[in-house]
Order: sequence, then structure tokens, then C-alpha cells
Amino acid sequence: MTHQHKNIEIMAPVGSYDALMAALQGGADSVYFGVENLNMRSRSSNNFTLDDLKNIASIAQKNQVKTYLTLNTIIYDHEIELMKRIVDTAKEAEITAVIASDISVIQYAHSKMVEVHISTQANVTNIEAVKFYAQFADVMVTARELTIDQLAEITRQIRLQNITGPKGELIRIEIFAHGALCMAVSGKCYLSLHAMNQSANRGACLQVCRRSYRLVDIEMDNQIEVDNEYLMSPKDLWTIHFLNKILDAGVSVLKIEGRARSPEYVRTVVECYSEAVDAWYNDDYTDDRIDVWKSRLESVFNRGFWNGYYLGQRLGEWNHRYGSRATQRKVFIGRVTNYYTNLQVAEISPDANQFSIGDRLLITGPTTGVKYHDVQEIRENDQSVTTTKQGVPCSIKIEAKLRRSDKVFKIVDADQVKQQ
Repeated sequence: MTHQHKNIEIMAPVGSYDALMAALQGGADSVYFGVENLNMRSRSSNNFTLDDLKNIASIAQKNQVKTYLTLNTIIYDHEIELMKRIVDTAKEAEITAVIASDISVIQYAHSKMVEVHISTQANVTNIEAVKFYAQFADVMVTARELTIDQLAEITRQIRLQNITGPKGELIRIEIFAHGALCMAVSGKCYLSLHAMNQSANRGACLQVCRRSYRLVDIEMDNQIEVDNEYLMSPKDLWTIHFLNKILDAGVSVLKIEGRARSPEYVRTVVECYSEAVDAWYNDDYTDDRIDVWKSRLESVFNRGFWNGYYLGQRLGEWNHRYGSRATQRKVFIGRVTNYYTNLQVAEISPDANQFSIGDRLLITGPTTGVKYHDVQEIRENDQSVTTTKQGVPCSIKIEAKLRRSDKVFKIVDADQVKQQ
């Protein structure tokens, strides 16, 4: 997919090959991912291994997409050698850049002439910090707590003072545009460490904050009512409805959060923001289009939405309940058992659930990425049927080439199924 937004980069989260293909299909300009356990999602997403790096880089290069390796945890002395091995392997695999916050990673990657991007964990909030990191890095994620006015002043000073990185180009500013938010300053939280001995700053957050809590006044022995809100679990960030202000502020890279989320989440979010940036360029960024994007974003996993800090709000948008508020849910049907290219027919084994003519299917896989299909015909044993039988193989006509073991889901409205 080609875009007109050559100067604005849509950066997609990739926690699996399914998500990688979904990001490419959605129109991402770059993808970011972790390997081994030195990244901030080492526990929550299916991380790649060092052996995957060359393959990821190769797939991305064919699609003219940049690749960013997250090496953004704090590093201890006993991990220095592993860190160096990861950086060396990334360079050999021709990964575009590493995302880092620990000075050991920043210095080593820079010494090996590997492009460095500064992570939000470094908490960059002012132009002096930008000037310091410009010795090592070409791109910087500013702290999540900055307002649009503060971002605009930083990008103005970069241009005014001609602050360039190692490549000799003006420093580019990256911000979080969409996805989960943490209650802590730029994600620096110790709750999971204290409660579960699993540190968020080591990529092992167990999201203790997402649970419901009772607030008790110990002195008076009173339980304080808090309107049944999840006290420490913010809603997800979305900026699609004021993206024009963010782009006007001089931001260059829009980062989508979600390495632990599904491939259809990745594709939908990337597509919406990609279309929105193109609309901004074409002076076609209208309320009607924003409403459509909002509806599509609400259809995939979310904890409800708020505007983040960009418009100057304090952190006050808390969840009222646990889990996703997606307007659509997926029900697992089964897997693809064969695909006949000449006939454009997929054979499916609906072992888990049934589906019928008129249903919308979602098919995901490491090569397939994300495909949607509206069922118009189903065949069982060469007979036309309106509904499949659980466990009985069936076939459907579908132009998209599928692969064996691709997962098949049925898309349903959220009110039709119990919350998962």
C-alpha cells in the first residue's frame, strides 16, 4: 500500500508473524518488535528470537518498511554480553534501528554504527535532553505526559537550533498515537514488582493495576466508595480525532502500541491512522471521516478511549470495568486444512464452532496476515449447505490465498457473546 505521507511515519507493533503481515497489509511505514527478554513486552507478547531477525528484515525490506528492535529495558551487568550479542545480530541482519533507554545500549549501538531511537522510558521532556541524546540518536520518543504545545515548542527548537543526529539529519520526534496507557510516568511502575516480584521495567509487568480494588480509610475503618472504577487502569489512548494538531506540531513518527494484541487490531489501527495522515495531507481530514475511523477503532480490542495528556487533561479517565470494550468480537471456528489455488477454494475444519452463509469470517496466519471474508457459499461433501456442522470439514470459495493451519474466526457483535 502506497501513501502520500512520505514525511510522516506510521509505526506498527509486531508480536508475531501474523501481526507483521497485518502491519504490512495495513500500510505501516515501520514495525517494531522485541527478541529474547531485554524488551518491555518480554512477558506479554510472543517475542521473536535472534534467529528471526534476518527473516523479519528480509520481509520488511521487500515491502520497503523499516524495522526497529526494542532493547528498552534497564540492563544489569550480567546482561551486557547478551545485549551486545543482540545489537551485533541486529546489525548483521540489517535491522534499521534499535529502540533504547539504557545508556549501555545507547552507547554500544552507537559505537557499532547502529541507528538508535530513544525510548519513552528515557523520559525526554525538554530541548536540552534532546540535544544530549542527539549525540547518539536520530529519533526520540518524548515522554507521554507532554501536551501538544510542549511538543510543538520542542520541534520548533530543533529546527531553530538545527539539532541533528548522527546521520546529519534533523532530530525526528516520535509520539504514542494509539493504544494502552500506563498510570505511571512513561511506564516506570513498581507495582508489579512489589506485588508479584515481576518488574515492569524489566518487561515482565503482570498488569496488577488493571484489577479492581477496594479503597479503605484505615484510621476510620471505612471503605470508601469510588463508583466501581478501576482505580489504576487508564482507558486506551486515541488521537485520531485531533491528529491534525499533532501533525501541525511537527511530530514525524506516530507509534501505535500493541505488541501483545491481535493481528486484526494491528491491521485496523494502522489502516485508520494511515488513512488519517493521508487525509491531513490532502486537506480531506473531516468530521465525517473521523467518525468512520472512530467506529472502526472501537470494533477491535480497547479498554475505552481518552485523549491522553496531549490536550492538557489530567489523568482522570479510569475504567469502569475489566477487559475489552470492542464493539465486535471474534469466535474461534477452527483451522484451514487446505487451499486449492486453481479453484480458489479453502477447506476448513470447523472443530470449535459453526458458521453460516452471511457470516463474516476473519482468517489469520503467519503468511496470510489478516483476511476478512463474507461467506456466500458453503459446501460439505459436494453439497451446498447454509450452516456448517461442528467437526465436519467444509469448503468455501475465497480469492485470498490461505495456508494450512491458518486460524478461522467468526466476527460477531459484542452483545452477542459473553465478555471474554
